[in-house]
Amino acid sequence: MLLIPAIDLKDGHCVRLKQGAMEDATVFSEDPAAMARHWIDQGARRLHLVDLNGAFAGKPKNEAAIKAILKEVGDEIPVQLGGGIRDLDTIERCLDDGITYVIIGTAAVKNPGFLHDACGAFPGHIIVGLDAKDGKVAVDGWSKMTGHDVVDLAKKFEDYGVEAVIYTDIGRDGMLSGVNIEATVKLAQALRIPVIASGGIASVKDVKALCAVQGEGISGAITGRAIYEGKLDFKKAQAEADKLSKAPAA
Repeated sequence: MLLIPAIDLKDGHCVRLKQGAMEDATVFSEDPAAMARHWIDQGARRLHLVDLNGAFAGKPKNEAAIKAILKEVGDEIPVQLGGGIRDLDTIERCLDDGITYVIIGTAAVKNPGFLHDACGAFPGHIIVGLDAKDGKVAVDGWSKMTGHDVVDLAKKFEDYGVEAVIYTDIGRDGMLSGVNIEATVKLAQALRIPVIASGGIASVKDVKALCAVQGEGISGAITGRAIYEGKLDFKKAQAEADKLSKAPAA
């Protein structure tokens, strides 16, 4: 089970939001590159970047901070990026800069043809991000609910050739209320590609709960507020996840 620290970028700073609300941002660092180095030193094997300004503007807005992070990380670990990625040229630029995986969220739901083209043009580098509440997908920074069933949409995107699905329960993200294990497992069981859990990790208890079901197809979990507020010790949590991942099934 891969634990992936989130670095959410707003106005060049590392922040966390509660339930996607831009006006409810807590600044945790004014030096995102140093934060990236911190998580690598703590044992992170992948980083999750979100350009929050980009997500709301529809085009990347935190390029300087992202490039600083990539310069710091180098080739040490993969970096995935989401937020405001709406065209193939932007994807190409991101990959050229050193991003390993590009995450497409709202654009995938609103323009499936774009996602299909992206998977064809950049195989192995496209992850789709699906944000959902009560099984229905949300778009535009969670501000709009759609009628799309998350499982049906994920299966469609799987056929396009996406590398993985990041599943966020938007009712829990940033709230430290625990992971929606049931919904995450339901999605993972319906797919052949890996699911990365996101939203609500509050403690090592949640990490253990995810490890217990990783055999259903859950390859990793993104964690944010809990590790920034000290409620979850990242280094210890990753070590625990590694230990449980190697343990024989009961």
